[in-house]
This record gives sequence, C-alpha cells and structure tokens, in this order.
Amino acid sequence: MTSTTRGLAASGFLVMLALLRPASADIDTPDIDRRQTAQQLRIEQGIQTGDLTGRESTRLQHQQNRIDQMKDQAQADGVVTERERVRLKDKQNKASRAITRKKRNARRQ
Repeated sequence: MTSTTRGLAASGFLVMLALLRPASADIDTPDIDRRQTAQQLRIEQGIQTGDLTGRESTRLQHQQNRIDQMKDQAQADGVVTERERVRLKDKQNKASRAITRKKRNARRQ
C-alpha cells in the first residue's frame, strides 16, 4: 500500500467514525431517563408515606410504563427526533402533574 492509499483509507475511516458518532448520540435520552427515575422515586415515596393508595400507585406506575414504552419505540430506529423528545417530555409533564395531584388529594392508604 502506498502512503497516499493509506492516507485515503485513514481519511475514509475518520469520516465514517464522524458520521457514526452523531447517530449514536441522537439515541441518548439522559434527561428523560433522569426524570423517569425521579418520578418513580416520587411514586415510591408516596406509597411509603401513605399519600398514595394502591389503586393510585398502580395507575401512576402504568403511566410510567407507557412512557418507557414510548421511549423504547422512539429509540428503535436509532434516532430520537426532536418531535419524539417533545412528545416524551409532554407525557412526563402530564405524569408529574398526576403524581402531585394524587399525592395531595384526601385519599390515604
């Protein structure tokens, strides 16, 4: 192999790495993951303190599971688009309000 051929091969390899890197970064959802964990902890805390009834906690957990499924579907094609991120955040906002509302209502375990 000549030095020019090696240089072209190395350049091609670097270009390929540069193209692959953004695709793997687009699938990461650290903010969504962090928020899901925080909401799960809020539900568990509500169960421990008796602020949530069994039925309320079950419904909230199902809501969290649906958000996880949506996230998995968004990641399935290898890219989480901005539209998918907005939709996931909207669902998380709705779930957060539901957790707060159910923890503050008069029902107790």
